[in-house]
Amino acid sequence: MATVPTAPFASQTTESRGRTDLHISLGQAVQRVNLVYLGKPEIVRLAFVCLLAEGHLLLEDVPGTGKTLLAQALAKVVGGTFHRIQFTPDLLPSDLLGTSVLLEGTSEFIFKPGPIFAQFILADEINRASPRTQSSLLEAMADRQVSVDGKTHPLGQTFCVLATQNPTEFEGTYPLPESQLDRFLVRLHMGYPDRDAERAILEGHRTGEPVEGLEPVLSTEILARLQAETRAVRFDKALVDYLLDVVEATRRHPEVRVGASTRAALALYRAAQASALLENRKFVIPDDVKRLAGPVLSHRLLLRNSHGPEHGMLAEALLARMMEKLPVPG
Repeated sequence: MATVPTAPFASQTTESRGRTDLHISLGQAVQRVNLVYLGKPEIVRLAFVCLLAEGHLLLEDVPGTGKTLLAQALAKVVGGTFHRIQFTPDLLPSDLLGTSVLLEGTSEFIFKPGPIFAQFILADEINRASPRTQSSLLEAMADRQVSVDGKTHPLGQTFCVLATQNPTEFEGTYPLPESQLDRFLVRLHMGYPDRDAERAILEGHRTGEPVEGLEPVLSTEILARLQAETRAVRFDKALVDYLLDVVEATRRHPEVRVGASTRAALALYRAAQASALLENRKFVIPDDVKRLAGPVLSHRLLLRNSHGPEHGMLAEALLARMMEKLPVPG
């Protein structure tokens, strides 16, 4: 009688069980954030898409709409080091990145890291800082490293910037330069909650801040594993062509002055993979691309007749009209 090879089967079962545990933890993390950031499940979902796709998140709206709350909740459920940095007009790049200081009693300089050295950074009201300080974030966000005095200091694979900004018509704000906006994978407009959610928010805050009671469900190690799984999600050739059709349409549209770049196409690709993983799928479907085109591409487009605070909404509406005209793969 032939011997049944049990070892490979056991190995596959263990691997499958480990993957299931990862997805259970991810689902619990999403659920817990929804318990403190009420009434906006799609906003929470897109925030987790950004984390899984190894991107940075820009939260935009008027004060008091929960931007800081969402950023704190995301960092709490993942765990790891978290620094909140209040961006102000007098904030200098060295205040953010760190600086070299003279070691007392010697002629040796040592590097003193700034608050950017954490796994999660809340860049609060990022558009109140000067363009010089905003630009100092570019290397950190693009390459997850900081260069000071000719030396490079790594920030870690799970380094993530969660930035909030007020609308640009508010006093004391600077518009983020295009190169800075392009480093954010997703930009989200928060909006107001509906009446039932707002009532629940009032009741939930009677005894304190609910976000303070959040416990970590994931870890940076688990997040890194989920990010690796995201990259492994299958993206069929027909869907890649569909994604490229979307990007090409932004470059040819008469209302668009500057369309989506190749980096923008890659951002949409990664976000679509993350969207599939969140729904426990190993493959991307057309709805993943359609659902994310607005949040991923709108802040990267320059329109011909819009430069003010309404630009984001107009760009998203334009993208929605483009998507309606493009043929969807079967």
